[in-house]
Amino acid sequence: MEKLSLSRDLAEAAALQRRKEAERQRQSRVFDACVRTIGLDKQGLDVQVHDKEVQKENENKWNEALDAQMVQNDKIVCLLDERQKEDIRNLNKSINEFRLSFQKEEDRREFDLYDPQALKKDLPARLSDDDPRCSVSGLQRLMGEDLTESERKRDQQEQLREWCLQQRRELAKALEDQKFAGSLYDKMRIELDKKAMELQRMEEKARREICTFTKEFNRVQAEEALERRKLEKQQQEEDNSVEISNLTEGDMLSENPAQATSAFGLHRVVTDRWKGMSPEQLKDINNTQQQQSLEKMRLKEAERQRQAEWDRQKAQEARTMLLLERQQKRQERELRKAQDHINQQLAQASKAQKVYLDKEVFSNTPTAQYFEQFNTTSR
Repeated sequence: MEKLSLSRDLAEAAALQRRKEAERQRQSRVFDACVRTIGLDKQGLDVQVHDKEVQKENENKWNEALDAQMVQNDKIVCLLDERQKEDIRNLNKSINEFRLSFQKEEDRREFDLYDPQALKKDLPARLSDDDPRCSVSGLQRLMGEDLTESERKRDQQEQLREWCLQQRRELAKALEDQKFAGSLYDKMRIELDKKAMELQRMEEKARREICTFTKEFNRVQAEEALERRKLEKQQQEEDNSVEISNLTEGDMLSENPAQATSAFGLHRVVTDRWKGMSPEQLKDINNTQQQQSLEKMRLKEAERQRQAEWDRQKAQEARTMLLLERQQKRQERELRKAQDHINQQLAQASKAQKVYLDKEVFSNTPTAQYFEQFNTTSR
């Protein structure tokens, strides 16, 4: 009986120890924030994770769009800079051409003072006894006074007035030309800007198509080169066979004109054996000339066809680039619409969540007594 009571006490003590150990392990799991999983809103956490992923994806798309826009702006800036440099070069060239055409040295009023050909153009020192250029000391005219002073002054005043009027006219014409050139330059800049934008769009489309056209063109060129090499090889084989036949069937000791061929080259003959060119040789020369003429015509026709094909491909590339640009614009508009729709949905969801939290979740503010009942036991 005592043994039975002792074994029962040991069993109860062991059971009590197991319950204590289980309670201790449970408390370690409940109170340790690193391993505790009780009381978490997993659905809310999943929603937050999903929202963060969507937000991150939208930010990545927005950054990619900004990067593409920055690259395009850099290209436009480079193109405008090159155009400005070209406009400055053209303006300087026009100014130099105007100076060379309308501001020559010989057209200046004072050109006679430093004309290098003045001595050649000048009159002799004395033409006759009545030459008005003769001075008083030359004893040609002893007038003692300037009889044409009034006429000379009047002519000088008239000449001065004409010079002033001419300068005014030239100044007015220069101002008018400058204003007209400025208006033309502004119009040209606007037109060039429009053309630059269009060329940029066409260039961006052509870059995606140029590789394909280049590969196709290279393939055609390679096939033509291969065919040409085959023809050249066939022609060489035929020439070799003809040469071998001539060497094996020719008779050097007969009256064959080929016996007059010199050992120093085909363009030289042995004078004591040569009897003139045979009709066959003349015919061969004529045939060779005709073949060369036909070959030249064939090459010209092939070059013309290649140029026409290249022009057609460039026109096709331009049309393809225009279609691709329109498609890209449509895709960008659809992307902006989708982005606006997603942002609107996110704003509505955030607003609904805020209303839910304010009205449903955080409707009652807990007091200190509410928090004091926690962490007292694991149950």
